[in-house]
Amino acid sequence: MPNYQIDQDHSSIHFSVKHMMIAKVRGEFREFRFDLNGDPDALEQASVTVHIPVASIDTRSADRDAHLKSADFFDAEKYPEITFKTKSFRKLSDDEYEVTGDLTIRDVTREETFKVEYEGSGSDPWGNTRSGFEVEGKIKREDYNLTWNVALETGGVLVGSDIKIQLHLEVVHGKE
Repeated sequence: MPNYQIDQDHSSIHFSVKHMMIAKVRGEFREFRFDLNGDPDALEQASVTVHIPVASIDTRSADRDAHLKSADFFDAEKYPEITFKTKSFRKLSDDEYEVTGDLTIRDVTREETFKVEYEGSGSDPWGNTRSGFEVEGKIKREDYNLTWNVALETGGVLVGSDIKIQLHLEVVHGKE
């Protein structure tokens, strides 16, 4: 059976959330690990577990990152990892899937479904096959006890409810 792994240098996990009801703040998790079982060319039978260290959050603002790691948000000291464990992949078309699994943030696990787009495959100069995937979805932060907020005098709140998530993944199918 060939070896499958995520190419960390060509993969990323990003998120965005509304700020003051008028703009978006974007960030990423700089560290992550994927445990892959199955064939990326047959996702319906594959299983994936994603491990994301909360301490790797990066929004390009050290003060904001420290606040996000605090008990007001992720409480990284008490809950150091975000995880996602697949339950199923459902093929929608030749290059589109839905992945459903258990997402755990802080002390809450909820079933979530994300869109997966297969971007294609190709051979690299070292004899491996690489496949690209884009994963997109949206969660409600309050569903995961991420409830800190500030009411604005003009109406609305400082931090939006919807968190948009986007992963760009390059999977390396190593030689046997």
